[in-house]
Amino acid sequence: MAVVLRKVLGSVLHRSGSSSSRHNSELPEDHPPLGDLNVIPNDVFVQILLLLGPRDAARTSSVCKSWRALVSGNAIWVYFIMNEKEPWDALVFAETHLQLCFVPPSQLSFMNIYSKRAMVPGSIIIDGGSGYCKYGWSKSCSPSGRCATFLEFGNLESPMHARFHYFFTTIFSRMQVKTSSQPVVVSLPICYVDGQRICTNTESARASRKQLKEAIYSVLFEMNVPAVCAIDQAVLALFAARRTSGIVVNIGFHVTSVVPIFEGIVRHDIGIEIVGQGALKLTAFLRELMQQRNINFESLYTVRTIKEKLCYVAADYEAELQKDTEASCEVVGEGWFTLSKERFKTGEILFQPLIGGLRTLGLHRAVALCMDHCVAAEATPDNRWFKTVVLAGGTSCLPGLSEVIPPPCGADSAWHGAKIVSSMSTFMDSWCITKKQYRQMMRRNMIW
Repeated sequence: MAVVLRKVLGSVLHRSGSSSSRHNSELPEDHPPLGDLNVIPNDVFVQILLLLGPRDAARTSSVCKSWRALVSGNAIWVYFIMNEKEPWDALVFAETHLQLCFVPPSQLSFMNIYSKRAMVPGSIIIDGGSGYCKYGWSKSCSPSGRCATFLEFGNLESPMHARFHYFFTTIFSRMQVKTSSQPVVVSLPICYVDGQRICTNTESARASRKQLKEAIYSVLFEMNVPAVCAIDQAVLALFAARRTSGIVVNIGFHVTSVVPIFEGIVRHDIGIEIVGQGALKLTAFLRELMQQRNINFESLYTVRTIKEKLCYVAADYEAELQKDTEASCEVVGEGWFTLSKERFKTGEILFQPLIGGLRTLGLHRAVALCMDHCVAAEATPDNRWFKTVVLAGGTSCLPGLSEVIPPPCGADSAWHGAKIVSSMSTFMDSWCITKKQYRQMMRRNMIW
């Protein structure tokens, strides 16, 4: 059916093209001599366009003005976009909130969006993470591989430039792609000092961020990457939640960071709360509890697997102590393990660190403190922007915690946020830096 329709379309385009050439290349009038095609009802014509597909549907707009009006309607192009299995809410969020200026959904031209997005090349997304790095194609549904983070990759005594080069070379090799073939999106970790609140607007903090960015850009451009987009991990996690302003609580591998973000920009002047515990501390605490009960295991990896399968956060810790919470799980190659109160005691140290022998802020207090700093900063008359709290990191997926504030994509939130950015119709123009632009920015000292 579609083949026949394309043949008819080719004939019509040929005839209308000849007619147009006789009228100074203007579109024919609303009722050109198209024979029986003139009497096709609009709803039937729309169905024909859907069968033709996006490329041939776009070609029909040159036949006449009435056809052009039908073809340019949003309904047809919404159908084509949704057939590509792109999350609809992610697309609308990207094309409205992540543009240089906000565009109301009612003013979007999905025909233009479709054509521009079709020209955006697939990108390689590298989320540095804090426990491990996630990488993969932007056209894929999820990361395709994992490895150590670029801050911990290779010989830690080697210069940063050499480690980064080895890190990126390894990823390109594993993905079996040429460095010059695709743009690269890199997530930038939050720079921190262990166990204390930091104002990342200090001279040393700015210098640290600048050094990290310069190292990433210079290494990738030396490898002939065509374009690079580098964005903070916390910002990408917020984008994954379809928000541009709010507080991101990233429960990382070593520490937890509470990051205020306003309109897609980390508010370094307000400051970032750092809680001196992360996924590693929870795993270590569960190991201690298991050892106290003489539960034998082979490695810390076994403990982490048990934590992911059995542990949760109790809504009421004291009430949970009175309940029978025993449950079991199997770890491949090691058999079955049974836990009881260890299941919720492990996650409770996020809120009561002293239970685990830690002298640091509880997670809820760190978020409240960050909100207080946001109020004091008076960044905007509307104080609702920081009342959106988004969780990120693998530990944020613990049952009980994730049910209160669901993490958008768990441990892969930043990666999925980068995927949203990399599929935008204006990605290459508005979000990427080329090698030439990078050199110009370096001369003007604009990388920070």
